[in-house]
Amino acid sequence: MPTLVDAALVVVVMVLVLRRQMRPRRLDTDRRFWLLPLVLGAVALKDPQLIDRRDTAWSVVLLGCGMLAVLAAGSVWGWTVRLWREADGALWSQGTRATLAAWGGMIAIRFGLFGLGAAMHLRQSSSALLLSLAVLLLVRSLVVHWRARALLPPGRITLMS
Repeated sequence: MPTLVDAALVVVVMVLVLRRQMRPRRLDTDRRFWLLPLVLGAVALKDPQLIDRRDTAWSVVLLGCGMLAVLAAGSVWGWTVRLWREADGALWSQGTRATLAAWGGMIAIRFGLFGLGAAMHLRQSSSALLLSLAVLLLVRSLVVHWRARALLPPGRITLMS
């Protein structure tokens, strides 16, 4: 997939996800939250230029550092989302200012890693951004759904369908 298309896809998904997260919305615990991250991850992993073949070791290290940073950012993001249960039993979620700060931190880390890769003269595919976004969304959803379990009535534990 061309780099410009990947970058546009990442920006569109990020804007849509962040926009949805900042509004109060009903949390659908029966939804397959892992589907979008799975598709994004599959598209990213399909790219043969995900790893720079000229310097495989440093390219893998840089990608690994990016994934670790995204794991941390996704966890932080999941913990900054406000969750509550309405009187009718429905679960609701909404992003907070801390959620925006987590996004800002994650973007800063991604720019820093991109700058480091550029300084090391590594070719960096935009598929690394796609993979990062996939991991970020998956980890965030896992954390939110794990937290939501405590708010569900006993006997209703179908969060991972």
